[in-house]
Amino acid sequence: MMEYTTLDTPAGPFTYVVSEAGAVRASGFTAELGELLPLVHPSLREETRPAAAPGPVGDAVRSYLDGDLTAIDDVVIDQHTGGPFMAHAWRVMRDIKPGLPVTYTGFAGLAGRPAAIRAAAAACARNAAALFVPCHRVLGTDGTLRGYRWGLDVKTWLLAHERHDGR
Repeated sequence: MMEYTTLDTPAGPFTYVVSEAGAVRASGFTAELGELLPLVHPSLREETRPAAAPGPVGDAVRSYLDGDLTAIDDVVIDQHTGGPFMAHAWRVMRDIKPGLPVTYTGFAGLAGRPAAIRAAAAACARNAAALFVPCHRVLGTDGTLRGYRWGLDVKTWLLAHERHDGR
C-alpha cells in the first residue's frame, strides 16, 4: 500500500507518494495525485491512500522550506529505471549542492559521461522524485532555465530559495 500527502508550500502544492517503508516513489509540485501515479515505475505501483500524517518525509520538506536545505538529502527514494546510467545519474544528481546548480554538460561530466548530454537531460526529464532528486538544480547548457515538469516558475522559486543559505 502506498500513501500520499499534499503540503502547501510557497512554490505551490507539493505531493509525495511513499511506500509502506516510507521511501518516496514519486513527488512533485501538484495537488493532483493523478499526475504522480504514472511516474511510479509499474513494478512499484500499488493501491494508494491518503496518509494519516505527513511523516518523516513531510518533516524533511518543512525543514527544507524553513531553510535547512540539506534536510531532504537523506530522504529514501525508490524509483526504478530502464538502465544503470539513469540510476547512477539520479544518485549523482543528489550530490549537486543547493545554491550551486550545474548545466546539463556539467551534470553529464559529474555522471562520468561528459559526452552524454542528452542522457543527462533525460535523467532530469524522467526523474519521478522531484525535490529529493534535485533536477531543478540542472540548467541548460548555456546556463539558462530549461524545462521543468512542474513549471519554470517553481524551478525559479526553488533556485532562489536555495541561493539564500549563505554559501
